[in-house]
Amino acid sequence: MLVRIVLAVEQEALRSRLGEILSGLERVEIRQADSKRLWRQLNETDVDLVLVEREQLPRPPGEWIASVRELPERPEVVVLASNEDAQDRATLLAAGSMAVLNLDLADRRLREALQALITRRRGEGLRLMREEIPRLRSSLRDFVSDSPTMQQFMVIANRVVQSDSSLLILGETGVGKERLARAIHQESSRRSGPFLAVNCGAIPETLLESELFGHERGAFTGATRARRGYFELAHGGTLFLDEIADVPLHLQVKLLRVLEDRHVQRLGSEQAFPLDVRIMAATNRDLEAEARDGRFRSDLYYRLAVVTLLLPPLRERREDIPALVENYLQHFRSLLGQSVTGFHPSAMAALVAYDWPGNVRELINVMERTVLLATREELTLADLPRTITGRVMPAGVAGGGDLGEFLASLAPAWHARSLADVRREVNDACLRAYLAEQLQSTKGRVGEAAQRAGVNVRSLYDLMRRVGLRKEDFKPGATDGTDLPAEA
Repeated sequence: MLVRIVLAVEQEALRSRLGEILSGLERVEIRQADSKRLWRQLNETDVDLVLVEREQLPRPPGEWIASVRELPERPEVVVLASNEDAQDRATLLAAGSMAVLNLDLADRRLREALQALITRRRGEGLRLMREEIPRLRSSLRDFVSDSPTMQQFMVIANRVVQSDSSLLILGETGVGKERLARAIHQESSRRSGPFLAVNCGAIPETLLESELFGHERGAFTGATRARRGYFELAHGGTLFLDEIADVPLHLQVKLLRVLEDRHVQRLGSEQAFPLDVRIMAATNRDLEAEARDGRFRSDLYYRLAVVTLLLPPLRERREDIPALVENYLQHFRSLLGQSVTGFHPSAMAALVAYDWPGNVRELINVMERTVLLATREELTLADLPRTITGRVMPAGVAGGGDLGEFLASLAPAWHARSLADVRREVNDACLRAYLAEQLQSTKGRVGEAAQRAGVNVRSLYDLMRRVGLRKEDFKPGATDGTDLPAEA
């Protein structure tokens, strides 16, 4: 985080001395202030720390300090005094000033004191930022997998952790691109700095430039005071630009300049200042094709794609599904106060066989819904949404397709299982797919479905209970609860 300091000092020699001391400190931006218009300047710009001479403090100083502390950024006030006065120091501290520094200190001691105050302010700013922007706990250990595809992926991911090179993460919606970016940040040398995620596709084009780069007062209609952009807020950390393909072409030029020059210039400002931010970007589109077709700048693409990571979809790493299911089951079990213990093997088989078009995000939503609505300790097929259980057997298999392909899709869930268990699981899956097709075609009319199946109605009801089917789910207009709000 870049700490912005306003220096309210009238004495030329003292201003020069403090400017030289502060310029040697990292992640600091200094602005000089005219004491006659100090209050107006503080109201128009964003500031973290105000260094003001004791003689320049308006009277009564306590009211002025309190007013400064109530500004939007809640800046801290540090009073610079030329002599020690214990009573005055106590009064200023009681009024809310962060510290009172004696100007008789040697330059080295004064630098150490200012560095400590700046570090304290930066830490407070980062704490508030993390409260406003919830930070998920992420680790590269979350991506450890038995899947050969993911193992190759993780070799590259572990190599880029300690680099500051730009990183482009590709993958379908919901595969966990932001989660991966957070994990890389958390294990990098920047972990103590901020991680900010910006969805470029969710911000209106008219606001995106200001959101990314910040603006000065008067830069556009409604800009009544200066405001930091995400690049400044992420100073010393990582900025994750999600949906990067949605950035309009005219802003891609400015983004490229920031990546190349490592300086950022606010909207409405003529001054650029140095930047220390690692950029990670993500998209679910083929960005190379977008650049080839002229919808994305090729020079920006090559600048972002210093390293490219393609996160495979969940259907290509089914080996991971049981572990993910167990992980999120335990998470929501604790969060929602439910006493569920796990999934019946047939239900787990259904989860493994499902293609998960929404990937990990969809799996998380299904786990939350299933645990929330659970009425028993062991979850069965009846507890899962019909979108999943209706696909326990692929459509081609139900019509006489490749049974071997179906069995292969279920095999990852069969480790250390007995033959009897496996046989029962396959029988239940086949039976359920068959009954679901009959009930679907008869729109939930059990008598007609029983006649087609060649069994009596009571037997059909028993079979339906065995595999977790209800006639109500097949009636026209039936819902299965899968329209619950999805996780953002």
